[in-house]
Amino acid sequence: MKNYIGTKLIKAEPMNLGAYNKFKGYTIVENKNPLAEGYKVQYSDDYISWSPKEEFEKAYRRLDNLTFGLAIDAIKKGFKVSRKGWNGKGMFIVYQKGYPEGIKCNKQTAAAWGLNEGDLFKCEPYLQIRMVNGSHSMWVPSINDVLSEDWGIVE
Repeated sequence: MKNYIGTKLIKAEPMNLGAYNKFKGYTIVENKNPLAEGYKVQYSDDYISWSPKEEFEKAYRRLDNLTFGLAIDAIKKGFKVSRKGWNGKGMFIVYQKGYPEGIKCNKQTAAAWGLNEGDLFKCEPYLQIRMVNGSHSMWVPSINDVLSEDWGIVE
């Protein structure tokens, strides 16, 4: 077998095994500790399960404590992300799919690139930031952004 790693968005709350079994209407298995720490987990399809604390905390991070890599995964899935460490309110990053097949140039783009208005303009995917003043710009992360672990999903 090969190794795999995955990411998924879940809801969870701390709950010991005994409380989880009571919640589900199960009886405690004889050799299991009802006080074992863990989490009640709800998946996107509403399936609910229990996970031991150690395994859960190895696999999941809170949405307000993401690494840049996890933030990029979230962006590619359509979420908006932001950093706690940013000074500006209302700033966030989104993923723009670009126009790999091309889009017709408007007058401004044509003039900037020496093309004719209406020519096909191809654009690769990029990151875009919403600035404090409400405007938008293409965005490239700083080294501080890349190494920070204070990224979060904007609801």
